[in-house]
Amino acid sequence: MTQFSTLSEMLLARRASTHRLNFIDSDNPEHSVSFSELVDSALGCLKSLQDRGFSAGDELVIFTDSNEQFLIAFWAAILGGLIPVPVAVGISDEHRMKLFKILRQLRNPSIFSNDNLQERLRTFATEQKLDDILQLLAERSVSSDELDYTGEGAVHTPTEDDLAFIQYSSGSTSDPKGVCLTHRNLCSNTRDIINSLSLNENERSLSWMPLTHDMGLIGYHVSMITANMNHAIMDTSVFVRRPLLWLQKVSELGSTVLCSPNFGYKHYLKVFERKGPGDIDLSKVRLLLNGAEPISVALCDEFLDALEPHGLRREAMLPVYGLAEATLAVAIPELGNRYSWITVDRHSLRIGKPYVELTGADADSENAVKLVKHGGIVEGCELRIADDADLALPEGYVGHIHLRGPNITGGIFGDKDDTAGIHTPDGWLRTGDCGAMADGQLLITGRHKEIIIVNGQNYLPHDIEEVVATLDDLDIGKVVACGALPANSQVEQLIVFILHRKDAESFATIAEQVRSIVGRQIGIEVDYVLPVSRIPKTTSGKIQRRLLAQEFLDGAFAEQIAAQKKLAPAEPDADEDPLVREILGICAEFSRDKVVGPDDNLFEVGISSLTLTEIMLAVDEKYPGKVDINDLFDYPTIRELAQFLQR
Repeated sequence: MTQFSTLSEMLLARRASTHRLNFIDSDNPEHSVSFSELVDSALGCLKSLQDRGFSAGDELVIFTDSNEQFLIAFWAAILGGLIPVPVAVGISDEHRMKLFKILRQLRNPSIFSNDNLQERLRTFATEQKLDDILQLLAERSVSSDELDYTGEGAVHTPTEDDLAFIQYSSGSTSDPKGVCLTHRNLCSNTRDIINSLSLNENERSLSWMPLTHDMGLIGYHVSMITANMNHAIMDTSVFVRRPLLWLQKVSELGSTVLCSPNFGYKHYLKVFERKGPGDIDLSKVRLLLNGAEPISVALCDEFLDALEPHGLRREAMLPVYGLAEATLAVAIPELGNRYSWITVDRHSLRIGKPYVELTGADADSENAVKLVKHGGIVEGCELRIADDADLALPEGYVGHIHLRGPNITGGIFGDKDDTAGIHTPDGWLRTGDCGAMADGQLLITGRHKEIIIVNGQNYLPHDIEEVVATLDDLDIGKVVACGALPANSQVEQLIVFILHRKDAESFATIAEQVRSIVGRQIGIEVDYVLPVSRIPKTTSGKIQRRLLAQEFLDGAFAEQIAAQKKLAPAEPDADEDPLVREILGICAEFSRDKVVGPDDNLFEVGISSLTLTEIMLAVDEKYPGKVDINDLFDYPTIRELAQFLQR
């Protein structure tokens, strides 16, 4: 493989390639473009941007729901020396406010979008009286609908250490943090990915991960085009609505390299169990990368068992570890082997201490936890396991994961003095994750930095706590949010602890309000809302979230959980309308322990956007082509939706 020193050099080399990129979108017919056509479109887009006064060093925020337009704008910026800043398009006010906060952080930002999204942003900014944002949208926005993609812009020649783009994490909305990635970072890590995965131009990949996510953009586009591989990008919303289509397209296209975080496998299996996968052949799949959130051994096995009859080999499952601050990839297992794990005592996972491996009958005890082996460290990266004093620990000891190498970010955008403390005094990156080495492979034991991962997206506890604290009689000091992975669960659970010393009956109302506001404003589901009589803090006053999470895992709240179930609202009386009853039954199947009544607003009962999509997918199975997820905005109750269906 040719060694490239910048992304611009790599992309221009692909102008001679006949390989193609497939787009599987929600609203448009499936189509493909050659790499050569992609480069031509990017150069045409660059000319339009430069004609409007855009120049090297300016930041270009890419805010579009079209994958093709996203990539054209991204590569146009790279070729012109602009700094692309991908930002996910969401449906909530929190998503829009995050975009505005990012725009305010940047030095000379512009925004690339389309007419429809720009109008929504202007409307929201007007409602919020955000005059600075309205001025920026008026003066420094460009719509993909108005661009002329003919001609060629002037290509800028960057150095290896020039900033290539800024990757904002999916975490904090109150204080978004942009990871700065240079051309050296990206070229080094994509080279390691290609070598570690043995990628070559005869293979094909397919990904439904969003291009605003590092695995979607760097792992399954930049790496693939660098390897000169045919690849397909499925719109994430298509996967969410039609998960079975994912592997149907894999079979149809003969894709060999796939990926998904934990929640994707779980989402696929829910529909698979009801409908089956159809006639698919997965025998060509060589690699199925599993990353972006904690990996469940039980879920991996369940997925492999279900798809093995359709040709999926168990050796394809590849648990990997990475993070945006390391560009992407850190640890990848040796190819050709079945994924493996060890079972340890969860109480032994303490910083600076050796983990205790469990075998025999002990491996089935309630204290047992399975830790997946994520493989060895990629060639261009160094890793150490360190204690609280930043001193290296030997294999078998649990500690903080530190990294260094040419793939590691120089810092957070605008944070020249490293006030975020992401680097140690001797120059190692603090990942915020904890782990250990076992037989030369990396184990991930947890997160020191307390980020909660829900459906592959990162959420900061403080953001969730601030939202909950807006409820009456609550404030920021009375609310604690954290994540925990029980032994019998395949995904991390979100728990909100509330300081409460009154009766259980009054707490039931608070719990419902918490679920509702988190679901409505953040779009995720709270698994448990639990009362505590005290909130543990350090001597300096910092909340000790992990102590509460560990108490939850140890069963300390079993009585409160049982009491809440007794106080849960009774099932509503059977409705007279048979269609209402039918849709209520579908809701009950997907909404966990939440009781949904026929006249409840589905956006206000604490159901996540993913669960709402699953409900609408099941309704569509019963009544094909009659309703869409967007219809819920007009008919948000079961009764209103049923009446719409009847009409």
